[in-house]
Amino acid sequence: MAINQDVENGESSVKAEMKEPLLQHTNIKDGDGKFHKDCNRKGLLKVVFLSTFVAVLGSYEFGSCMGYSAPVQSAITKDLDLSVAEFSVFGSILNVGSMIGAITSGRIADFLGRKGAMRISSVFSITGWIAIYFSKGALSLDIGRFLSGYGIGIFAYVVPIYVAEIAPKDLRGGLATLNQLMIVIGASVAFLAGTVLKWRLLALTGIIPCLVQLVGLIFIPESPRWLAKSGYRKEFYNALRRLHGDDADISHEAAEIQDYLQTLEHQPKASMLDLFQRKYKQSVIIGVGLMMFQQFGGINGVGFYASETFTSAGFASGKIGIIAFACIQIPITAGGAFLVDNCGRKPLLLVSSTGTFLGCFLTAISFLMKEHNFLQEWIPLFVLCGMLIFMGSFSIGMGAVPWVLMSEIFPINVKGAAGSLVNLIHWFGAWAVSYTFNFLMDWSPSGTFLLYSGVCAASVLFVAKVVPETKGRTLEEIQASMNS
Repeated sequence: MAINQDVENGESSVKAEMKEPLLQHTNIKDGDGKFHKDCNRKGLLKVVFLSTFVAVLGSYEFGSCMGYSAPVQSAITKDLDLSVAEFSVFGSILNVGSMIGAITSGRIADFLGRKGAMRISSVFSITGWIAIYFSKGALSLDIGRFLSGYGIGIFAYVVPIYVAEIAPKDLRGGLATLNQLMIVIGASVAFLAGTVLKWRLLALTGIIPCLVQLVGLIFIPESPRWLAKSGYRKEFYNALRRLHGDDADISHEAAEIQDYLQTLEHQPKASMLDLFQRKYKQSVIIGVGLMMFQQFGGINGVGFYASETFTSAGFASGKIGIIAFACIQIPITAGGAFLVDNCGRKPLLLVSSTGTFLGCFLTAISFLMKEHNFLQEWIPLFVLCGMLIFMGSFSIGMGAVPWVLMSEIFPINVKGAAGSLVNLIHWFGAWAVSYTFNFLMDWSPSGTFLLYSGVCAASVLFVAKVVPETKGRTLEEIQASMNS
């Protein structure tokens, strides 16, 4: 579950002194200049790759938090004597913390910089995991989960922004996909580790990526764009040099950054209420609609409480299903990242939403058969197949593609407000589903998945009738057609 917002959301105007050209052209004159430049670029890309790796450790932490509750539900419930309601609060309060983190992330990233925001996020996440490790009851457990949620709410905002701001144009798309891939890897590792580690030790493993990131942040540059906006002329110059090499001609990129910042100065400040103007209607409908269908299709309920769902289906334990979940998510998400620019956004969403409907419907029918004592020996296999179809289908499209569209359909002057609205819908839906899932399963497992399958079926119609294809079109072309 990777989150793309406008890179300039909530940030201050560039200072007057930054309007003058910062750099002069430094072209290489010798006949072998191009050869030396290419070799130097290849060598210096290691700084870009290292910086991206350090940043996406936050995405890995995001996935670890999201995947933690699935394999440990029965153990925590037994050890701390929690009721269904108490564990539901524990599972869902992560999203409450994330909502607050998302709301404050823009100002933190603006005031402290991208690296400063990642440091704050790591500290909150570490504190949360330590609180969970030492928990003796529901209250300390919930406090730890809330703090971790606040941390990943900041990570969800600042990681994709930092990667987009440091990556070269020709590598930006590929590096940006690492955000979603690392979220899935983090969740999958938590699923697998939770089948062999006790829940307290599993909590300690969540600290590792944060500690590595805190060390790594010492060695990577701050975002040049943030430095330019904040008036740090010398640091801006040094950051570009570190990312591109001492012999690279960075004057063109520096000029582009200045031009973009000056363009932002002349854009009217937009509030969330401005999004409801008629000219933005289609963009808002698509953005909000995709977020609602993404979350209310049941993904957080299935992901957070997978172990107990498989146990309810008749498995002796949920370990087999958890391991299958972990194994299927990573390659399918990687495949989806490749297909989104080759097959297009809309076809991938149609295939994904259709698959989630089929997976939920098969799971619902399987539980219905179990309730009526029909083909009892086949029920666990049917449920496993349905859940894997649902998770695989979600991973290939509905998990990542809505965020790609969010970055394309909103004009630059409202992207900040639009990002806040979309994030609010996303985290509210995640909280609502994760909190109600256990209560719905106690009411009727078949009814729960029939409800989710209805939402997924509606998402197929929504994508087919409302969502446009944006592949191969410039942002200006997309926004002109959307908001005319």
